[in-house]
Amino acid sequence: MRREAPVVVVGAGVAGLTTAVVLAEAGASVHVIAEQVPGATSLAAGAMWGSYLVEPKDKVDQWGQRSLEVFRELAEDPSTGVRLTSGIEASRTAEAPPDWARTLPGFRPCEQDELPAGFSAGYRFTVPLIDMPIYLAYLLRRLDAAGGTVERRRLASLADADPAAVIVNCTGLGAQELVLDHDVRPIRGQHVVVTNPGLTEFFSEDTGLSPDLLCLYPHGDTVVLGGTAIDGEGDLAPDDKAATGILARCAEVEPHLAEARFLEHRIGARPTRATVRVEAERQEDGTVVVHNYGHGGAGVTLSWGCADEAQRLVGEG
Repeated sequence: MRREAPVVVVGAGVAGLTTAVVLAEAGASVHVIAEQVPGATSLAAGAMWGSYLVEPKDKVDQWGQRSLEVFRELAEDPSTGVRLTSGIEASRTAEAPPDWARTLPGFRPCEQDELPAGFSAGYRFTVPLIDMPIYLAYLLRRLDAAGGTVERRRLASLADADPAAVIVNCTGLGAQELVLDHDVRPIRGQHVVVTNPGLTEFFSEDTGLSPDLLCLYPHGDTVVLGGTAIDGEGDLAPDDKAATGILARCAEVEPHLAEARFLEHRIGARPTRATVRVEAERQEDGTVVVHNYGHGGAGVTLSWGCADEAQRLVGEG
């Protein structure tokens, strides 16, 4: 797949960096251009593998399963920031578990005495947890080892990415301006990072469409607590009121968190569409653009599967 002109990947969130790694390791000359390296929204993710309100379901299932395979392999190396972790997803309304959860190792319904007060049902399973700052740094090292290059620069248009054999658009919300996609919108997410009082298992609540999420993701000495999902908001400034609510919800489930020390806010804007966009498009000047964006809250979950599909489309271009 190696060409004289590079394949230019625009965007350095988890979608862009994963796609760049897949392309570079397949033999392409890859150049990443992004204003932020790595992307702020990906840095803010929790992150746990699992489909989160994304379509189309058939492709999402395929992309997610491919990513799960890769994350299981990466979990064998602690330096990746990925590890397999047991925990519970619970519901206050006795919701049935999602299909993807039933396929995971250790899946079983919880006994009532395993659940916090106020929860009526839950299920236990083992799933990849990803410490995003460590993981994104790992992807950058892997890209560098494969010969890829990175440039920090804001593009006014995709034409500014020339010279390029193919452009891969992994800009997330940037697609609103760069390709005039008005179907992509932000869903603001906020997490709070605190010192770990000794937690080793994750906990998450199935909150449906509520803007108030509840999740605990332990990463060694720290715990990422969540969260929020404010549809239509892309402001990345910390919201102290939201942070107070997150801490209160999480401490209700795990009282030891009430004494944990606050470390930082993590805020991102999930790039959300009715359907994830992974497709090729030939522009008027003949340049092939492969789109890979609109993953909402499932960017990590779909990253390797979507990168594989983007690579296939680049090869056809």
